[in-house]
Amino acid sequence: MSPYIISLKNASQQYDGRVILDGINIQIRKGEFVTVVGPTGCGKSTTLRLILGAELPSHGEVTINGETLDRPNRDRGIVFQKYSLFPHKTVRENVMFGLELELFNLFDPIMRTRKWMQKRKEFRREADIYLERVRLIEHADKYPNQLSGGQKQRAAIAQAMIMKPQVLLMDEPFGALDEGTREEMQVFTLEQWKETQQTVLFVTHSLEEAIFMGTRLIVISQYYKHENGQEGAKIVKDVEIPWPHPRSTKIKNMTAFKDLMEAIRYEGLNPLHLQNIGNFDLSHKDSIRDLV
Repeated sequence: MSPYIISLKNASQQYDGRVILDGINIQIRKGEFVTVVGPTGCGKSTTLRLILGAELPSHGEVTINGETLDRPNRDRGIVFQKYSLFPHKTVRENVMFGLELELFNLFDPIMRTRKWMQKRKEFRREADIYLERVRLIEHADKYPNQLSGGQKQRAAIAQAMIMKPQVLLMDEPFGALDEGTREEMQVFTLEQWKETQQTVLFVTHSLEEAIFMGTRLIVISQYYKHENGQEGAKIVKDVEIPWPHPRSTKIKNMTAFKDLMEAIRYEGLNPLHLQNIGNFDLSHKDSIRDLV
């Protein structure tokens, strides 16, 4: 049995003949917190959609626990930058909605029985457990427009977590938050990760955020020396972050932290510094080198 919960092998994606991703190879173990950075348009969100099962690759293979994906399911949850909250539902109702939707069938007799009412009570209790976990229980009966940006994102995280996904995908979740709230949410998300031991794949534009949060950092970039008519982005860096969790936010001020940021920015994110494919830093122990 494979030790990897997520595996992409030679996964490529194109739209209308334009190659976005070219031969992406990723192997992720259970419980990792993997951060992904890259230039605008490199295919970071496309990679998440492939893992979610919302898209199928043009070429290659994407598997979860060894099974090829053909659709989204509750094994993968996702949190977007734009809050996935219904404005007409309370915070509690938003968090429990996924559980209701999974059971819901308009034509099922359960919808007209006491059993359904009992299930809703169970869902409410479970939603309150997660609202307690994300420190929103006192706001359970409020509506989204009564919450701050950070509170809305915590509600969205609870909404994803209540479905107990094996893999939590996060697509620029803090991009719209102010700096103080963003740092608070970074610490909060890491606390939840340590508590749940979920596998997390976290996409961000912020290199500082990626290094601070991840156990491992992947850089996807179209900035490399294309050969033989190649197109699309590749993984140009796949490295372990050297500092153990939990981490204090003070680590961001360390010289070694800033030096790592600059090295990654120069080697993987600089359009004026184009590497040969053979020079990519794929030093993480689970990198797939021979398929590049």
